Amino acid sequence: MNRSFFLFCTLIVCISSCTSTQPVTTVQYKDYRIERSVRSDTAIVSLLAPYGAALNESMNKVIGFSNNQLSAKQPESGLGNFMADCMRIMAEKKFGRKVDAGFMNQGGIRSYIPKGNITVGRIFELMPFDNLLVLQEVKGAVLQQFLDKMASDGGWPVSAGLTMGIQDKKAVNVQINGKPLDIAAVYVIANSDYVANGGSDCEMLRRIPQQNKGYLMRDALIDFVSDLTRQGKPLDYHIENRVVHVN
Repeated sequence: MNRSFFLFCTLIVCISSCTSTQPVTTVQYKDYRIERSVRSDTAIVSLLAPYGAALNESMNKVIGFSNNQLSAKQPESGLGNFMADCMRIMAEKKFGRKVDAGFMNQGGIRSYIPKGNITVGRIFELMPFDNLLVLQEVKGAVLQQFLDKMASDGGWPVSAGLTMGIQDKKAVNVQINGKPLDIAAVYVIANSDYVANGGSDCEMLRRIPQQNKGYLMRDALIDFVSDLTRQGKPLDYHIENRVVHVN
């Protein structure tokens, strides 16, 4: 009986020790620099070689050509125009319906397009996230709020057919398809699921239903550039005064 009681107490102590929280008093770590002088593990290198070769072949595949170096700038850039146009055009093809405007959040652009050949790997660098291209039907009043948010950030890329000014961090003189924005109308917009879900402080879009076909924005960019190449066209984008500052 005493032995059983002893074992029971021991079990309780063990459980308590395992589940109790101990405060961290010190943290120690050691840096390891990976340099050419570090010897490679030949077995690991041999194991990974076939996968690395296949990956490099895929990433180095040339899918198009750019006439200019395209970099991200605000309030507008050739790179942003290319990406926003891609979202609208590829959304129309993928969803089979007219899209009024396409957008690209400025913070989601993570690289640039150099002048010359465009590889698959370059698109991965430009769009490293697995964000999906989605459609939303939004009222003009909500779209105005969204554009105001973009204006407060200094301007995001917008597709051809939409123009706006930025004044006092608000979107002004908004034109869609050659007509002033109608706050009572309903517009179809193409966006990333990240933004549509309220990311980048776009809470005004979060509760609006989305149409989603599981189409990655990165795949849309690859398809868009590949389509241009099949048509014998290079990537040739410039600033077109889609978004301007108003004094």
